[in-house]
Amino acid sequence: MDTKEKVKIEVPIYSELHAAGNAPEYLFWVGSAGAFDDRYTKVTRDFVKILHHLGVSYGVLGVEESDSGDTARRAGNEMLFQMQAMMNIEVMNAYEVKKIITCDPHDFNTLKNEYPDYDGHYEVWHHSQFLEKMIKEGKLKLTKKALAGKKITYHDPCYLGRGNGEYEAPRNILDALADDRVEMKRSKSFALCCGAGGAQMFKEAEKGNKEVNMERMEDVSETKCDIVVTGCPFCMTMLTDGIKFTEQEEQMKNMDLAELVALELKL
Repeated sequence: MDTKEKVKIEVPIYSELHAAGNAPEYLFWVGSAGAFDDRYTKVTRDFVKILHHLGVSYGVLGVEESDSGDTARRAGNEMLFQMQAMMNIEVMNAYEVKKIITCDPHDFNTLKNEYPDYDGHYEVWHHSQFLEKMIKEGKLKLTKKALAGKKITYHDPCYLGRGNGEYEAPRNILDALADDRVEMKRSKSFALCCGAGGAQMFKEAEKGNKEVNMERMEDVSETKCDIVVTGCPFCMTMLTDGIKFTEQEEQMKNMDLAELVALELKL
Protein backbone atom coordinates (compact mmCIF):
# COMPACT_ATOMS: atom_id res chain seq x y z
CA MET A 1 0.00 0.00 0.00
CA ASP A 2 1.26 3.44 -0.89
CA THR A 3 1.44 5.34 2.38
CA LYS A 4 3.04 8.48 0.98
CA GLU A 5 1.09 11.62 1.75
CA LYS A 6 0.15 13.49 -1.41
CA VAL A 7 1.32 17.09 -1.17
CA LYS A 8 0.07 19.73 -3.59
CA ILE A 9 2.92 21.81 -4.98
CA GLU A 10 2.31 25.28 -6.38
CA VAL A 11 4.66 25.69 -9.32
CA PRO A 12 5.89 29.31 -9.49
CA ILE A 13 5.04 31.11 -12.74
CA TYR A 14 7.65 33.51 -14.08
CA SER A 15 5.17 36.24 -15.05
CA GLU A 16 3.70 36.29 -11.54
CA LEU A 17 7.13 36.33 -9.91
CA HIS A 18 8.28 39.12 -12.21
CA ALA A 19 5.17 41.19 -11.49
CA ALA A 20 5.86 40.84 -7.78
CA GLY A 21 9.43 42.05 -8.28
CA ASN A 22 11.00 38.63 -7.71
CA ALA A 23 13.72 37.18 -9.92
CA PRO A 24 14.16 33.41 -9.52
CA GLU A 25 17.64 32.00 -10.04
CA TYR A 26 16.57 29.37 -12.58
CA LEU A 27 14.00 29.01 -15.32
CA PHE A 28 12.79 25.42 -15.46
CA TRP A 29 12.22 24.85 -19.18
CA VAL A 30 9.55 22.12 -19.21
CA GLY A 31 9.65 21.40 -22.96
CA SER A 32 6.90 20.03 -25.17
CA ALA A 33 7.36 16.40 -24.13
CA GLY A 34 7.57 17.36 -20.48
CA ALA A 35 4.28 19.22 -20.77
CA PHE A 36 2.25 16.97 -23.07
CA ASP A 37 3.66 13.42 -23.22
CA ASP A 38 1.76 11.34 -20.67
CA ARG A 39 4.80 9.29 -19.66
CA TYR A 40 7.21 12.22 -19.48
CA THR A 41 4.90 14.44 -17.46
CA LYS A 42 5.68 12.07 -14.58
CA VAL A 43 9.36 12.96 -14.99
CA THR A 44 8.43 16.66 -14.94
CA ARG A 45 6.43 16.21 -11.75
CA ASP A 46 9.25 14.28 -10.06
CA PHE A 47 11.82 16.91 -11.03
CA VAL A 48 9.60 19.68 -9.64
CA LYS A 49 9.35 17.73 -6.38
CA ILE A 50 13.15 17.57 -6.28
CA LEU A 51 13.44 21.33 -6.89
CA HIS A 52 11.09 21.97 -3.97
CA HIS A 53 12.91 19.44 -1.78
CA LEU A 54 16.16 21.31 -2.45
CA GLY A 55 14.58 24.74 -1.96
CA VAL A 56 15.72 25.90 -5.41
CA SER A 57 14.65 29.36 -6.55
CA TYR A 58 12.94 28.70 -9.89
CA GLY A 59 9.97 29.51 -12.08
CA VAL A 60 8.34 28.21 -15.26
CA LEU A 61 7.02 30.20 -18.20
CA GLY A 62 3.74 28.28 -18.25
CA VAL A 63 1.62 29.23 -21.26
CA GLU A 64 4.35 31.64 -22.39
CA GLU A 65 6.71 28.72 -23.14
CA SER A 66 6.54 27.63 -26.77
CA ASP A 67 8.32 24.69 -28.37
CA SER A 68 12.06 25.29 -28.63
CA GLY A 69 11.98 24.70 -32.39
CA ASP A 70 14.47 21.81 -32.25
CA THR A 71 12.25 19.40 -34.15
CA ALA A 72 11.39 22.01 -36.79
CA ARG A 73 15.07 22.68 -37.50
CA ARG A 74 16.01 18.96 -37.63
CA ALA A 75 13.10 18.39 -40.03
CA GLY A 76 14.37 21.17 -42.30
CA ASN A 77 11.81 23.88 -41.48
CA GLU A 78 14.32 26.64 -40.73
CA MET A 79 11.76 29.43 -40.90
CA LEU A 80 9.59 27.80 -38.24
CA PHE A 81 12.63 27.19 -36.03
CA GLN A 82 13.68 30.82 -36.22
CA MET A 83 10.15 32.00 -35.45
CA GLN A 84 9.98 29.71 -32.41
CA ALA A 85 13.44 30.68 -31.20
CA MET A 86 12.95 34.44 -31.51
CA MET A 87 9.55 34.26 -29.81
CA ASN A 88 10.96 32.33 -26.85
CA ILE A 89 14.02 34.55 -26.62
CA GLU A 90 11.88 37.69 -26.55
CA VAL A 91 9.94 36.28 -23.61
CA MET A 92 13.00 35.08 -21.69
CA ASN A 93 14.97 38.28 -22.26
CA ALA A 94 12.00 40.34 -21.10
CA TYR A 95 12.14 38.42 -17.81
CA GLU A 96 15.96 38.76 -17.73
CA VAL A 97 16.41 34.97 -17.52
CA LYS A 98 20.02 34.02 -16.77
CA LYS A 99 20.00 30.30 -15.96
CA ILE A 100 17.88 27.51 -17.45
CA ILE A 101 17.38 23.88 -16.39
CA THR A 102 15.70 21.35 -18.67
CA CYS A 103 15.16 17.59 -18.62
CA ASP A 104 15.19 17.41 -22.45
CA PRO A 105 18.62 17.07 -24.12
CA HIS A 106 17.17 18.27 -27.45
CA ASP A 107 15.99 21.51 -25.90
CA PHE A 108 19.21 21.69 -23.86
CA ASN A 109 21.24 21.59 -27.06
CA THR A 110 19.05 24.14 -28.85
CA LEU A 111 18.87 26.60 -25.95
CA LYS A 112 22.59 26.33 -25.23
CA ASN A 113 24.12 26.19 -28.69
CA GLU A 114 21.62 27.65 -31.16
CA TYR A 115 19.72 30.41 -29.33
CA PRO A 116 22.89 32.55 -28.94
CA ASP A 117 22.73 33.17 -32.71
CA TYR A 118 19.46 35.05 -32.07
CA ASP A 119 20.53 37.01 -28.97
CA GLY A 120 19.50 34.32 -26.51
CA HIS A 121 22.47 33.98 -24.15
CA TYR A 122 21.82 31.76 -21.12
CA GLU A 123 23.60 29.39 -18.75
CA VAL A 124 21.86 26.12 -19.63
CA TRP A 125 21.86 22.99 -17.49
CA HIS A 126 20.58 19.53 -18.31
CA HIS A 127 18.89 18.13 -15.22
CA SER A 128 21.59 15.46 -14.90
CA GLN A 129 24.25 18.18 -14.64
CA PHE A 130 22.16 20.12 -12.13
CA LEU A 131 21.52 17.07 -9.94
CA GLU A 132 25.22 16.14 -10.03
CA LYS A 133 26.04 19.72 -8.97
CA MET A 134 23.64 19.42 -6.02
CA ILE A 135 25.31 16.16 -4.97
CA LYS A 136 28.80 17.67 -5.17
CA GLU A 137 27.70 20.70 -3.12
CA GLY A 138 26.27 18.39 -0.45
CA LYS A 139 22.73 19.66 -0.95
CA LEU A 140 21.41 16.41 -2.42
CA LYS A 141 22.15 13.49 -0.18
CA LEU A 142 21.49 10.05 -1.64
CA THR A 143 21.80 6.59 -0.18
CA LYS A 144 21.48 3.34 -2.08
CA LYS A 145 18.39 2.02 -0.32
CA ALA A 146 15.74 2.41 -3.04
CA LEU A 147 17.79 0.58 -5.68
CA ALA A 148 19.40 -2.02 -3.42
CA GLY A 149 19.76 -5.27 -5.31
CA LYS A 150 18.85 -3.69 -8.65
CA LYS A 151 21.09 -3.88 -11.70
CA ILE A 152 20.95 -0.72 -13.79
CA THR A 153 22.37 0.47 -17.09
CA TYR A 154 22.39 3.91 -18.70
CA HIS A 155 21.53 4.81 -22.28
CA ASP A 156 23.35 7.94 -23.53
CA PRO A 157 21.01 10.43 -25.26
CA CYS A 158 22.71 11.64 -28.46
CA TYR A 159 22.13 15.34 -27.85
CA LEU A 160 23.57 15.14 -24.34
CA GLY A 161 26.43 12.73 -25.05
CA ARG A 162 27.86 13.03 -28.53
CA GLY A 163 26.24 16.42 -29.06
CA ASN A 164 27.50 18.10 -25.90
CA GLY A 165 30.10 15.73 -24.43
CA GLU A 166 28.22 15.04 -21.22
CA TYR A 167 28.76 11.41 -20.26
CA GLU A 168 29.78 11.52 -16.61
CA ALA A 169 27.08 13.53 -14.81
CA PRO A 170 24.33 10.90 -15.31
CA ARG A 171 26.71 8.10 -14.35
CA ASN A 172 27.87 9.93 -11.20
CA ILE A 173 24.22 10.29 -10.11
CA LEU A 174 23.57 6.60 -10.73
CA ASP A 175 26.70 5.62 -8.81
CA ALA A 176 25.30 7.59 -5.86
CA LEU A 177 22.05 5.66 -6.15
CA ALA A 178 23.12 2.09 -6.84
CA ASP A 179 26.02 -0.33 -6.46
CA ASP A 180 25.34 -2.43 -9.54
CA ARG A 181 25.64 -0.22 -12.64
CA VAL A 182 26.76 -1.93 -15.83
CA GLU A 183 27.69 -0.47 -19.20
CA MET A 184 26.26 -1.64 -22.48
CA LYS A 185 28.77 -2.87 -25.04
CA ARG A 186 28.18 0.37 -26.96
CA SER A 187 28.24 3.33 -24.59
CA LYS A 188 29.37 6.96 -24.29
CA SER A 189 30.71 8.20 -27.66
CA PHE A 190 30.07 4.77 -29.19
CA ALA A 191 26.48 4.51 -27.91
CA LEU A 192 23.81 3.67 -30.45
CA CYS A 193 21.00 6.19 -30.98
CA CYS A 194 17.54 5.17 -29.76
CA GLY A 195 16.20 6.06 -33.19
CA ALA A 196 14.12 9.16 -32.48
CA GLY A 197 16.64 11.98 -32.84
CA GLY A 198 16.59 14.39 -35.77
CA ALA A 199 12.79 14.56 -35.89
CA GLN A 200 12.58 10.81 -36.61
CA MET A 201 9.88 10.53 -33.95
CA PHE A 202 7.42 12.19 -36.31
CA LYS A 203 8.03 10.36 -39.60
CA GLU A 204 7.87 6.87 -41.03
CA ALA A 205 10.96 4.72 -40.46
CA GLU A 206 13.59 4.50 -43.18
CA LYS A 207 13.66 1.30 -45.24
CA GLY A 208 15.60 -1.52 -43.62
CA ASN A 209 15.27 -4.85 -41.87
CA LYS A 210 15.35 -3.67 -38.25
CA GLU A 211 14.13 -0.67 -36.27
CA VAL A 212 16.92 1.28 -34.55
CA ASN A 213 15.33 0.95 -31.11
CA MET A 214 15.19 -2.85 -31.57
CA GLU A 215 18.92 -2.85 -32.32
CA ARG A 216 19.50 -0.79 -29.19
CA MET A 217 17.28 -3.09 -27.12
CA GLU A 218 19.62 -5.95 -27.96
CA ASP A 219 22.41 -3.98 -26.24
CA VAL A 220 20.13 -3.31 -23.25
CA SER A 221 18.99 -6.92 -22.98
CA GLU A 222 22.55 -8.25 -22.99
CA THR A 223 23.19 -6.43 -19.68
CA LYS A 224 20.32 -8.35 -18.00
CA CYS A 225 19.50 -5.14 -16.13
CA ASP A 226 16.42 -4.48 -14.03
CA ILE A 227 16.28 -0.81 -15.03
CA VAL A 228 17.50 0.98 -18.16
CA VAL A 229 17.91 4.63 -17.27
CA THR A 230 17.52 7.55 -19.65
CA GLY A 231 17.64 11.32 -19.45
CA CYS A 232 15.60 12.19 -22.53
CA PRO A 233 11.89 12.00 -23.43
CA PHE A 234 12.51 10.62 -26.91
CA CYS A 235 14.88 7.91 -25.61
CA MET A 236 12.27 7.01 -23.00
CA THR A 237 9.58 6.53 -25.64
CA MET A 238 11.78 4.45 -27.93
CA LEU A 239 13.20 2.21 -25.21
CA THR A 240 9.83 1.75 -23.52
CA ASP A 241 8.46 0.63 -26.89
CA GLY A 242 11.43 -1.71 -27.20
CA ILE A 243 10.76 -3.25 -23.80
CA LYS A 244 7.12 -3.83 -24.74
CA PHE A 245 7.97 -5.23 -28.18
CA THR A 246 10.47 -7.70 -26.69
CA GLU A 247 7.94 -8.63 -23.98
CA GLN A 248 10.25 -7.75 -21.09
CA GLU A 249 7.79 -5.57 -19.18
CA GLU A 250 7.72 -7.98 -16.25
CA GLN A 251 11.46 -7.96 -15.64
CA MET A 252 12.70 -4.58 -16.90
CA LYS A 253 11.72 -0.93 -16.42
CA ASN A 254 12.74 2.24 -18.24
CA MET A 255 13.12 5.20 -15.87
CA ASP A 256 14.49 8.75 -15.97
CA LEU A 257 17.23 9.96 -13.65
CA ALA A 258 14.80 12.33 -11.93
CA GLU A 259 12.39 9.49 -11.21
CA LEU A 260 15.14 7.48 -9.51
CA VAL A 261 16.23 10.44 -7.39
CA ALA A 262 12.61 11.13 -6.39
CA LEU A 263 12.17 7.44 -5.56
CA GLU A 264 15.26 7.49 -3.37
CA LEU A 265 14.07 10.62 -1.57
CA LYS A 266 10.54 9.19 -1.20
CA LEU A 267 9.06 12.29 -2.79
